[in-house]
Amino acid sequence: MNNIITFDKVSKSFGDLKVLDQLNLEVKDGEKLALIGPSGSGKTTILRILMTLETIDSGFVSVNNEYLWHEKINDKVVPATDKHLQKMRDQIGMVFQQFNLFPHLTAIENVKQPQILVKKKNESEAKEKAEDLFNMIGLSDKIDHYPHQLSGGQQQRVAIARALAMDPKIMLFDEVTSALDPELVDEVLAVLRKLAADSDTTMLTVTHEMNFAQDFADRVLFFDAGQIVESGSPKDLFSNPKEERTKSFLRKFI
Repeated sequence: MNNIITFDKVSKSFGDLKVLDQLNLEVKDGEKLALIGPSGSGKTTILRILMTLETIDSGFVSVNNEYLWHEKINDKVVPATDKHLQKMRDQIGMVFQQFNLFPHLTAIENVKQPQILVKKKNESEAKEKAEDLFNMIGLSDKIDHYPHQLSGGQQQRVAIARALAMDPKIMLFDEVTSALDPELVDEVLAVLRKLAADSDTTMLTVTHEMNFAQDFADRVLFFDAGQIVESGSPKDLFSNPKEERTKSFLRKFI
């Protein structure tokens, strides 16, 4: 299986704080990856770099065998143009902690509009795709509701459908349950579990839900201080962590 994402000695700092330190990371096409670790360890920064929301200070990031933050022009590797970044961005979808739905649009319009504006689909194509996704997320009866008429969990499910409607090769989920009331968390995680089981889309999720990480992921990465401390299958990493730093982190969840 080919690598769809590669980080090659990538560093990123915010002022004096180094959040990624010479990071090397490879993600296989179709792999489901859970990123765990303490706050500030660099997990969300990885997603934001892939979504082109944060630049990198050094190193190279490749997506689908093309540089992300660079491009080749006349055999020279140069910083990426806006046009190149937009082309690369079209392959990636991201769901954030906050739902970011348009309040003046109904649920189905939130999922249809990006397809029409960005993917240039016609109304009937976009509507059919949206309806299929509302079936998948279990909200077919809510398509004409406005965001304020939906619970937080329902809004987050609509946000997931909106990202999926763009047919991304890679899906990024950043702590998608952290803004939800505890009783609403399971309904969102159930959608992600189903998505992981039924889809060959590459998925990276940053999560503090350890049970979910075990169910969802093919591989779990434990981050600390901008580096991967330990990587392994969910069974290995949760049942038999090798690094003392991983053990002490996981004790808080057991």
